[in-house]
Amino acid sequence: MNTIEEIAGILKGLKSAVIFTHTRPDGDAIGSAMALSRALSLCKIKNQVVDDSEIPEKFSSLGVRVQKFPTLDAEGYICVDASDDSRLGELTSTFRKGARKGKTTVNIDHHISNTRFCKYNYVRERASNCENILELIQALGVPLDEKICAFLMTGVVTDSGGFSHSDVCGDTFRAAALLADGGADVGDITYCMFRRQSKARAGMYAETISHLRYLLDDRLVVALVTQEMLSRYGLGQDATEGIVDFGLTVESAEVSVCLMEYKRGQYKASFRSKGKVNVNEVAGVFGGGGHVLASGCMFFGEYEEIVDKLCYAVLQHMGE
Repeated sequence: MNTIEEIAGILKGLKSAVIFTHTRPDGDAIGSAMALSRALSLCKIKNQVVDDSEIPEKFSSLGVRVQKFPTLDAEGYICVDASDDSRLGELTSTFRKGARKGKTTVNIDHHISNTRFCKYNYVRERASNCENILELIQALGVPLDEKICAFLMTGVVTDSGGFSHSDVCGDTFRAAALLADGGADVGDITYCMFRRQSKARAGMYAETISHLRYLLDDRLVVALVTQEMLSRYGLGQDATEGIVDFGLTVESAEVSVCLMEYKRGQYKASFRSKGKVNVNEVAGVFGGGGHVLASGCMFFGEYEEIVDKLCYAVLQHMGE
């Protein structure tokens, strides 16, 4: 693996770059990409951020600018907060084609399941990838202005669960303190990311958690969000973010899973664990991955069959 200083040196040598992040981006993905984009711009490196998904409305206050496809024939392709190139969704083929053509590929990530899929890789497991991006921006010698700090704080706050996850450590708080001193409004960011929601989203959320399924002696909690529900409430897929965390508030629960119907016969699963079960390994059974306490994967098939598979996989990783 490369050092952060080596990665900074590679980026300084580029005249242009496209920054990729994972499909259906969360706060850490958006924060990582946008902060790095601004830092590269301040280094006079032409760049753009791309993602194949619709960007959730809650990020609008940050002034996020993301394109669905690269229009810049850049020297470098940089991936942030993505454990492997398949996480880029419909842009996976674009990224792979560029790599084959000899574009400089760089990977900056914090997932334990990262496959080191680029020519240059910096993977350090932390509460958020924005902590890695902060370290990189400092290595680039770029001043931390208010915009960079706001982008990075968004990632730190969201991926740490508001500083509540077990992987939060002193380094997380030191990064947050630096960003707060730089002008990031943690109160406003926390409200926008976790609390603000429309009446429609509140209704969908209430309906979903009122139909939770309790399995494996109540140690596994499963939430389901269907396309019919999203359509009925007039919501997009991003409205499901955060539902999976509710399951872990149940005292008996060890693992919480939210199944979102992506399309007929296909479900996106988000996993959370209190610590006894490594959900990175559970998701890995189905071709996914992420962190020990938070991971994801895709399922194909009928809902009840998927629930049966989930129960079996989680039970195997409970060590019983």
